[in-house]
Amino acid sequence: MKLWITRPMTPAVEARAIQEFNAEIRETTTPLTHDEMTRALSEFDMVVPTLGDQFGEQVFKDVPAPQCKLLANFGVGYNHIDVSAAQAVGIEVTNTPGAVTDATADIAMTLLLSTARRAGEGERLVRSGNWQGWHPTQMLGHHVTGKRVGIVGMGRIGQAIARRCHFGFGMQVAYLARSAKQLDFAADFMPDILTLASALDFLVVAVPGGADTRHLINAQVLEAMKTSAILVNIARGEVVDEAALISGLQAGQIAGAGLDVYEFEPVVPNSLQDMENVTLLPHLGTATEEVRTSMGHMALDNVAAFVQGRALPNPV
Repeated sequence: MKLWITRPMTPAVEARAIQEFNAEIRETTTPLTHDEMTRALSEFDMVVPTLGDQFGEQVFKDVPAPQCKLLANFGVGYNHIDVSAAQAVGIEVTNTPGAVTDATADIAMTLLLSTARRAGEGERLVRSGNWQGWHPTQMLGHHVTGKRVGIVGMGRIGQAIARRCHFGFGMQVAYLARSAKQLDFAADFMPDILTLASALDFLVVAVPGGADTRHLINAQVLEAMKTSAILVNIARGEVVDEAALISGLQAGQIAGAGLDVYEFEPVVPNSLQDMENVTLLPHLGTATEEVRTSMGHMALDNVAAFVQGRALPNPV
């Protein structure tokens, strides 16, 4: 069986892929083109795609009888794959849940703290050579300890963020989810997103991407937030209506935003780049050697199970 990995991986993952599966590894770091996706489906039995590789309905229509029978996605999010269309032509889809939880939660806290305490702005000031020294009212930011945080989405990542907020910073946690959760810490389940948004100091978005959550954070939600509140998004870019966010920030509807993902990634609007009250990261959510290696091995575990005819560990 032939395996294609669509992006370079960590050395440990590449070594295993070559040794166990004689994998072909694409050297380019950019997303697959349409022609490359049709090649993936036509010439390989298994493919390890990742974020940006847009396996939408059309590509499956273009290859209605694919040689490929498994898309072992590298990543927990799989909104770039039309799972129903893949399954309709006999392709199974897996992902890598669990491995990404703590690293992504850490980035959420990085963004929350950096935006609240104006860390990015402060670093730029120091690097510019224009810092004139400490004084009592220099760059006053937002206190974090004891404040109220709202988590949109209370899955693995949402709960990991909430625990950091509760146990690490004594924050009052509220959350929105399909149903109330059994948690090992105090947290208020909120009935709807507008009620949640209006009652907090920080709103952290941690839901999956896809049609159901597209523009979940919209102009109405931003208007409901306090003018002193900060938005953090570590989910998927399209969950936040980026145009509405820019308008809200420009109008002072909210105090700031911390973003690791963008609606039209990798394009980041100049208007966001120009705002000092916005922290911008280049999709670093899972970017540690340990986590990316763990994700790669999890994807290959799905490949191994497929090759051996066993049940897939992580089907979606």
